[in-house]
Amino acid sequence: MKNYIRLGVNIDHVATIRNARGGFLPDVSRAAQLAEKAGADLITVHIREDRRHINEIDLQNILEAIKIPLNLEIAANEKMVSIAKKFKPHSVCFVPEKRQEVTTEGGLDVYSNIENLKKIINPLLDSDINVSLFIDPYENQLIASHNLGVKTIEFHTGSYANAINNKDKLSELKKMKECILQAQKLKIASHAGHGLNYENVSLIASIPNIVELNIGHFLIGEAIFHGLDNVIIKMRKIIEDAIK
Repeated sequence: MKNYIRLGVNIDHVATIRNARGGFLPDVSRAAQLAEKAGADLITVHIREDRRHINEIDLQNILEAIKIPLNLEIAANEKMVSIAKKFKPHSVCFVPEKRQEVTTEGGLDVYSNIENLKKIINPLLDSDINVSLFIDPYENQLIASHNLGVKTIEFHTGSYANAINNKDKLSELKKMKECILQAQKLKIASHAGHGLNYENVSLIASIPNIVELNIGHFLIGEAIFHGLDNVIIKMRKIIEDAIK
C-alpha cells in the first residue's frame, strides 16, 4: 500500500463569500476548525496582495483556532515574506500572482527568475518555516527549484484538470509522473494541487511519491450543498481508495 497522502484544505473562498458583503460571516476560523475535525491534515490559505479574500486578521485567528499545521501561500516578494516571518505558519508556498487574474493561472517561473527568488526565499530557508514552490511540471522549473535549495515542490495540476479530452489529460498526467519521479531522485518532496475534484483526483493521488494534495475551490463549492465536513470526508475516502 502506498504511503498516506496528506490532505490540505484551502479555505480562501469562505473569505470570498464573506467579503462579498462585508462583515464577519461566514467565519473562516470556524471553517478551519470544521475542516480539521473532518480529517484535514492541514489548512491552506493565500494572502494576496490585494487581500481579496484572506487577510492578516484571518491568519491570526486561524492559527489560534486550529491544532493542525497551516500552509500560507504568498507571492514572492519581501512584503509577503515579512508577513510570513511575523506569523510563523508551519509552511509557506510561494506562488505567482497577478492582480487581474481570478485565480492562480500557472506555476511560478523559477527558471527565469532564480536570482531574484534566491534573495527573497533565502531568509525563510534559514528559518523554521518549511518552504515550497508552486511550479508547473517541467524539468527546467524543477531543476531550478532544486538549485535554490528548496526541499518541497507543489506541482500545479491545473493543465491536467482543465484538459478537454482524454489524450490531453493523459499527456499532462505523464508529465506530472515524470517530474515527481525526478523530484524523488533529487530528494524533493512532491505536493500537488489546483482544480482537483472528485472525478479527477484519483489519477493524481495514485502517482507514487506524492505526499500532499491541496484542494480548495471545489470543496468549498460542494460544501454549499452537502456541508464542509461531508465533502472533506468524501474527498479523503476517494484519495485513500486511489492509493490502496
